[in-house]
Amino acid sequence: MTAEKTERPLLQFAAPRRAKPARHLADLSMAERRAAVTELGEKAFRADQLSRHYFERLTGDVAAMTDLSAGARERLGVLLPPLLTPVREMTSDGGTTRKTLWRLFDGALVESVLMRYPDRATICVSSQAGCGMNCPFCATGQAGLTRNMSTAEIVEQVVSGARALANNEVPGGPGRISNVVFMGMGEPMANYKAVIGAVRRMVEPAPDGLGISARGVTVSTVGLVPAIGKLAAEGLPVTLALSLHAPDDELRDTLVPINTRWKVAEVLDAAWSYAATTKRRVSIEYALIKDINDQEWRADLLGKLVRNKLVHVNLIPLNPTPGSKWTASRPEDERAFVRRLQFHGVPVTVRDTRGREIDGACGQLAAAE
Repeated sequence: MTAEKTERPLLQFAAPRRAKPARHLADLSMAERRAAVTELGEKAFRADQLSRHYFERLTGDVAAMTDLSAGARERLGVLLPPLLTPVREMTSDGGTTRKTLWRLFDGALVESVLMRYPDRATICVSSQAGCGMNCPFCATGQAGLTRNMSTAEIVEQVVSGARALANNEVPGGPGRISNVVFMGMGEPMANYKAVIGAVRRMVEPAPDGLGISARGVTVSTVGLVPAIGKLAAEGLPVTLALSLHAPDDELRDTLVPINTRWKVAEVLDAAWSYAATTKRRVSIEYALIKDINDQEWRADLLGKLVRNKLVHVNLIPLNPTPGSKWTASRPEDERAFVRRLQFHGVPVTVRDTRGREIDGACGQLAAAE
């Protein structure tokens, strides 16, 4: 028993103490922005002007805000500090998938991915630099947790993607962000306050925020049960994505170490409570890993656990990381897994494997630096 305990991977919930990024407009509610501009010696309505520039016109450079006097621009520029510096950018799928590696003010590295489809544009954002959940098949999880990101650092990823679409930098003509998924680096529920602040900035109508539909926002988690309950009470009808990856405790203890704290039954109960409260379908994320979790009997077990629930299963062909023993399932095993879930009447799709040739798995660009 003692040996088993020492083998369990370390879970890191508290982020290391580090210097915080400068306060940014996107960190603040509209009321807080008005107070902030007043403290800087400007009229409260300047907060509305700044917000329209940033959230509606996607302008981050105060020098371009010519409806403000030179003096006002100088004073208010402190509320729009640079937060993200691009380090590398890679594209695939004819330019419609764009992955960016960002350096934060303290040198920490994070990634975001913009994916344009014929009917929508989705951006996958990071919520932490690194991750403390230590899932062995995940490049970010193996890197450990560097720090939590601020609300504005999270929002800036979305604004940057929205700006690229609006400026016709992505094939397909000018467009808008329709979906945001918190499936980049980090465990969103372990940075709860900043993530909720970012979601509110995303869904609030302009000039308060970006005006993205809450139904287009997905917050993922490996299963921090108390935080799932908190999210259900927020009044934000976002989609909850539960990274399950195994239907049995024995395997999930290894693949998703948080399972040593909250077992499969507890995590699923929290997910069903979330669905009952929000009336939103829960997405079960399941990375198919060759000869590890892709057996038909596990598909049957998963089907029995989730059938007749407000749920959708999203199977993910694993995007292998360099040097890892973990790799994607064989196509025939993937098809068999899908058939077993369908037999149980469970809605199931296999995720589009975009970005594989540009180190699409989160954490791969950061690990290469």
